[in-house]
Amino acid sequence: MDHLVEKAREAAEGGYAPYSEYNVGAAIETADGTVYTGCNVENANYSNSVHAEELAISAAVRDGHREFAAIAVSSGERDGVTPCGMCRQTLAEFCGEEFPIYCDEGETTTEYRLGELLPNTITKAHLDR
Repeated sequence: MDHLVEKAREAAEGGYAPYSEYNVGAAIETADGTVYTGCNVENANYSNSVHAEELAISAAVRDGHREFAAIAVSSGERDGVTPCGMCRQTLAEFCGEEFPIYCDEGETTTEYRLGELLPNTITKAHLDR
């Protein structure tokens, strides 16, 4: 967990957040132990902004990964930021309810499970019915 939080902190430093001034970083670990990071990239129209979790997951998927062990999220504020609803749904595409999400609070880290943050999510199983 600590190595993921550190990677998320490093990624947050590279964020582009001229509008909110709120940098976010994420580090996701694949099933084979590879770690991918991402940072938020804001856009003047906001709706085109990209979230740190999205960048990290996209890079891993691009490289062929589909199974993940855990994700850590950090902000420059170290305020325990959690993935937003959209990012939670993206995680649910690849991860089960027990998937761990580590949120950086500076001196401590809070651990959540994906199912706790996004109960009764829409999954592929819903579309296969």
